[in-house]
Amino acid sequence: MKQLFRNTRTAVVVLLLAAATTGCGLSRGGSPIATVTSAAAPEYLIGPEDVLNVMFWREQDMTVEVAVRSDGMITLPLIGDIKAAGLRPDALGAEIQKSAGKFLEEPAVTVAVRQPNSQKVFITGQVTTPGAHPLTGPRTVMQLIALAGGLTEYADSENITIVRLEGTQTRSYRFNYQDVAKGKMLQQNIALQAGDTVVVP
Repeated sequence: MKQLFRNTRTAVVVLLLAAATTGCGLSRGGSPIATVTSAAAPEYLIGPEDVLNVMFWREQDMTVEVAVRSDGMITLPLIGDIKAAGLRPDALGAEIQKSAGKFLEEPAVTVAVRQPNSQKVFITGQVTTPGAHPLTGPRTVMQLIALAGGLTEYADSENITIVRLEGTQTRSYRFNYQDVAKGKMLQQNIALQAGDTVVVP
């Protein structure tokens, strides 16, 4: 009897440790308590053109990959339209979970940003291919110039400007391509932020 008690107590401890490790508790019925998780950075704000993975535990028919439309909405099976733009992934997951609760028992939702297409930087002027580029990770001015095919022969490489909107204020930063290419004044090669525009005269 003592051995049976020890085995039972050990099993309970293992279950509790497993639940703590996975971040998922158990309901009285033995099923996971509804959770919302995100693969994106907590502060990331979803925007139009982002591609999201919306996953439902044990509800494969509800699990979809969906793009955020220009109006900021996404369409999900059974739920229909729901606003995604301007929300963090965890906040969107909570909204989806709330709506899904009308149709499903204890839904568990995971929202992940698969392609952060709404986060873009821009480059214009004397580069081979000016335009917009998705900011899918850390990116410097030098890297963006390389993505744009490099400078043209007419570029004023010593007087490049990075234009950044900070709230209601516009700030500009100077960038001397020649210096950075030679390993000088490397602090000019700043990490770009979403919405930055690099102007190559």
